[in-house]
Amino acid sequence: MTDTLDPTVAVPDAVRAEGDAPKRLFIKTYGCQMNVYDSERMADVLRPLGYATTDTPEGADFVILNTCHIREKAAEKVYSELGKLRQMKDEKAANGHGSMTIAVAGCVAQAEGEEIMRRQPAVDLVVGPQAYHQLPELLTRTARARGERIGADFAPNEKFDALPVARGTDGVTAFLTVQEGCDKFCTFCVVPYTRGAEWSRPVKAVLEEARALADRGVREITLLGQNVNAYDGEGVDGKPFTLAKLAYALAEIPGIDRIRYTTSHPNDMSDDLIAAHGDLQALMPYLHLPVQSGSDRILRLMNRKHGRQKYFDLIDRIREARPDMAMSGDFIVGFPGETDRDFEDTLDLVRRVNYASAFSFMYSPRPGTPAATMAAQVPDDVAKARLHALQSLLTEQQVAFNQSLAGRVLPVLFEKKGRHGQQAIGRSPYLQSVHVEDADHLIGQIVEVEILSGQQNSLTGKLIQTR
Repeated sequence: MTDTLDPTVAVPDAVRAEGDAPKRLFIKTYGCQMNVYDSERMADVLRPLGYATTDTPEGADFVILNTCHIREKAAEKVYSELGKLRQMKDEKAANGHGSMTIAVAGCVAQAEGEEIMRRQPAVDLVVGPQAYHQLPELLTRTARARGERIGADFAPNEKFDALPVARGTDGVTAFLTVQEGCDKFCTFCVVPYTRGAEWSRPVKAVLEEARALADRGVREITLLGQNVNAYDGEGVDGKPFTLAKLAYALAEIPGIDRIRYTTSHPNDMSDDLIAAHGDLQALMPYLHLPVQSGSDRILRLMNRKHGRQKYFDLIDRIREARPDMAMSGDFIVGFPGETDRDFEDTLDLVRRVNYASAFSFMYSPRPGTPAATMAAQVPDDVAKARLHALQSLLTEQQVAFNQSLAGRVLPVLFEKKGRHGQQAIGRSPYLQSVHVEDADHLIGQIVEVEILSGQQNSLTGKLIQTR
């Protein structure tokens, strides 16, 4: 592990060698919202070196694949993409159009760094999720010699200390990472091995970044963490803050009108956080609270450390504090040993909670996790049939929830222009996209909208009044 890069260091001469003309940076992001945040921050640390982002890899000077290791298919997509990039790199060099540097970042890089370098010689460097702040230094060294892997040690505090406070974020919504890592060790999950132990950013640093975002016109912030509601960052008085206290502090920042957070663990839904949902208007009435299975037996095999009844009790308390709360969740079907009865328990839980949206996946064995070697692996055809049944139920619930909003008036934060005429697309308190005609002059504003209809993935509305 190299020393932490000083964020004020001048642009290295080796990186400037081709002149001062802007260089093109392409970043492809896989996986979760935290990877989206990390990709934005990579662009931030590379901007002083003259890199401007581009939407395609063709002709790019530097290509970064920011990877996810949660499921096997995600990792294989990275290798497929690397094959295409190798052809582009060779063609660029053969045509005398300069060089292309290829980096693999993120969780696949952390877990399979040596394998990546072996399988794909076109890769110039591999960097783990806690070391991307060192990309400028790595680029300098890579200009002299290929093949560096960095990031095996976990030091999130070094990374965040080195990142510039100012961000290149455009738009009225933004992600803000406040917590990283996981101590839960679910038997199916690689996150504790690729992101390290739970660690929370100091309150001062979070508030500084949030103020900088507000100064750029951001009005809605989504707080990110592998277990974001386990947040316990150091407060200004030296004592740890809970996520609830952090939310109250963020709500005091002028311009920050909406606060969300993801992803949460049921065991970290504290009393003060539940109460905050009833007291703090800025906290949106939409909560992503993964449960993974409705079967107590499978939850024990998953090492989730909670049962279905605890989850039901939490939902009841959350809805008591905020009656209009919309719930979202995560589900895994086909976990090793899952029986038809276990799966029926999951369907029963879904029916009882009634989700506004959810994510569901077939179990994917990840090397190095306890579940990968468990007995009674579920056949693919059985898991696929269960996934289809679960997704059908979840889709039915999502459509019903969206349709139930027809006739209501909701505050909508307009984010961008739509595809047609003066249409604009906004975001409801429940995170749906809302399409509204004659509203493109309202980008950046929160406006009352009457919902006309609800579809599976969006709402259609009309303006009550303009401002």
